[in-house]
Amino acid sequence: MAHSLKLLKYVASAMVIAFLSACGGSEATEDSPASDDPISYTKNAEEAKGPNKGIGPIKTIELAALNDDLAIEGEALFNKMCTACHKMDARHVGPELADVTNRRTPEWIMNMILNPDEMTKKDPDAYALIAEYIAPMANQSLTEEQSRAILEYFRKYDSQ
Repeated sequence: MAHSLKLLKYVASAMVIAFLSACGGSEATEDSPASDDPISYTKNAEEAKGPNKGIGPIKTIELAALNDDLAIEGEALFNKMCTACHKMDARHVGPELADVTNRRTPEWIMNMILNPDEMTKKDPDAYALIAEYIAPMANQSLTEEQSRAILEYFRKYDSQ
C-alpha cells in the first residue's frame, strides 16, 4: 500500500512537471497573441483596427429594430445549446452573457458562436477569455441564421 502511494505521488509529480514545461515559454506563435498580457494586446488591436468584429464569416451586420419572433427562436436555441456552459446572469463554465451586446460587436458575437475554434486561437478578446475561463467554447455547428437568432435574444435580454 505504501509503495502504491509512493508510486502515485511520483507519477503525479512527473505529470505536473511535464505539464508545466509544455505550457512554459513566452514565445509567441502564429496561433497566439504576441503579448503575454491579453488585455493590453486587445487594446492595441482595437486601436489599430477599430471595433473588434472577430474572425469568421460575419464581416458586417446591419441591425434593425428588435425582432421578437427571432428573439424567441434565439432564446429556445440558447436554452437548448448553450446553457450547459453559459448563464445570462452568472459566471458558469463560460462567461455570463447579460450585457454582452454592450461589451462586444454583433459581428464578434456571431463569429464566436460560428467559429469558436479559430476565434480562441487568433482573436485577442476570445484568447483572453480562454486564459480566464480555461475551457474552450464548444463548436455547436450552428448556422448563420441560428447564430443571428441567438444574437437577437441577447439584444432583447439586454434591452430589458
